[in-house]
Amino acid sequence: METVPSALWVVILLVALAVLFDFMNGFHDAANSIATVVSTGVLRPGQAVVFAAFFNFVAIFIFHLSVAATIGKGIVDPGVVDTHVVFGALVGAITWNVITWYYGIPSSSSHALIGGIVGAVIAKAGAGALVAKGILKTVAFIFVSPLLGFLLGSLMMVAVAWLFRRTRPSSVDRWFRRLQLLSAGAYSLGHGGNDAQKTIGIIWLLLVATGYTSAADSAPPTWTIVVCYAAIGLGTMFGGWRIVKTMGQKITKLKPVGGFCAETGGALTLFMATLLGIPVSTTHTITGAIVGVGSTQRASAVRWGVAGNIVWAWILTIPASAFVAAVAYWVSLQMY
Repeated sequence: METVPSALWVVILLVALAVLFDFMNGFHDAANSIATVVSTGVLRPGQAVVFAAFFNFVAIFIFHLSVAATIGKGIVDPGVVDTHVVFGALVGAITWNVITWYYGIPSSSSHALIGGIVGAVIAKAGAGALVAKGILKTVAFIFVSPLLGFLLGSLMMVAVAWLFRRTRPSSVDRWFRRLQLLSAGAYSLGHGGNDAQKTIGIIWLLLVATGYTSAADSAPPTWTIVVCYAAIGLGTMFGGWRIVKTMGQKITKLKPVGGFCAETGGALTLFMATLLGIPVSTTHTITGAIVGVGSTQRASAVRWGVAGNIVWAWILTIPASAFVAAVAYWVSLQMY
């Protein structure tokens, strides 16, 4: 284990890098919370990002730190983690986020971070240092979360269509413009609750590795929790508009009723995963829900080519960020 005095400046820089990743997570994934509410015209973009950021932070008072514990203790053996591993993991995740943001691809910041951790740890200690149960659970939910979002979003759309079958379209639109505020708030809660905890988890790993906290502690220091929730909220306020366009309009055209069903189905998925301590992708979840809503109208309502490109990005996220993380780990070793 590194000595605290010699590692102090490194720890400070790595915590700052982790907070930068958290900010970028909010920036990159703002579309997940606001794309539907903006594309349906319920809120203006500026209003939507402030609205989503508020609920990102409020999640601090609602969810336990189950996801942070999974990242901190359930993905890799904490004993092999050092400052070089954390540096590699964060560089891998940030690099993939920047690339996908630039091209407007809604990829997963969560899986980019997990891929980064895995790549850096394998570069140091080999695959034997991975925790198979945590890895398998995370990989399984790459498929489960969008499928569950698809199922819940489509079922809600069918149920709403049946319940309001005799109601005038103008009345339905008016009601769901109001209800969509509730669903967007719920999804933003789920986004903050699941995603902020991933950064809390990696800072927790860093603090344990450098001796600033004990591995026996049941929770990370309070300051890490507050800082990470604040950072993801601020990132959301700045918003990633390139991805908003893809999520809100390119996959399928949404009306307020469709936006409500997609956000509610996605929020239910995120709540369940967060309570179970499973780090899932908010991007995968809301994309699946949007596709589910669109498919209830007719198959041609979904632009399957756009959806297919998004799926390819999902498949590449973990291996691509893992590769960059492994290279960054090696560079870090040469630096100090």
